[in-house]
Amino acid sequence: MDLIGIGSIIEGVGKVADSLITTDKERAEMALEERKLDLEEKKIDQATDLAQVEINKIEAGSSSLFVSGWRPAVGWIGVAGLAYQFLGYPLMQWLWAFGQGYDIIPKGLNPPPDLDVEQLMTLLAGLLGFGGMRSFEKHKGVASK
Repeated sequence: MDLIGIGSIIEGVGKVADSLITTDKERAEMALEERKLDLEEKKIDQATDLAQVEINKIEAGSSSLFVSGWRPAVGWIGVAGLAYQFLGYPLMQWLWAFGQGYDIIPKGLNPPPDLDVEQLMTLLAGLLGFGGMRSFEKHKGVASK
C-alpha cells in the first residue's frame, strides 16, 4: 500500500541514479538508500495497520449495537445470502418447475432471482479471514474472553 507515493519516488530516484552512478561503491550506497526508503515505507504501512487495529478494538468493545454489531450483522446477511443461493434457490427452482408442470404456477411467471455470488463471496471473504484469525487465536489459547 503506497499511501504517500514513496514507491514512485524510489523508482524515479533509482532510474536517475543508475545513469549518474559509475562506481561499485556508489551503487552499493544507492542500494542501501533504496532499502532504507523501503523500510520507511513499510513502517508507515505498519503504523497505519496498527492504528486500524486499535480502532477495531474500540469498536468491538462498544456496548452500542450500532458500533460493535455491524460485523456480525454483515456476517449474518452473508450467511442468509449463501443459504438462499445454495440451498433455497435450487429448491425453489425445482419447486417452480414442478409447480409450472402441474399448472399450480402460471407459465409466464418468472422464477425467483439468483444472487450475484461473486459480490457475496467478496464480502464474506474478508469477514471469514477475520474469523479464521479468531479461530487461530482460540486454538492457541490467546483469545480474549
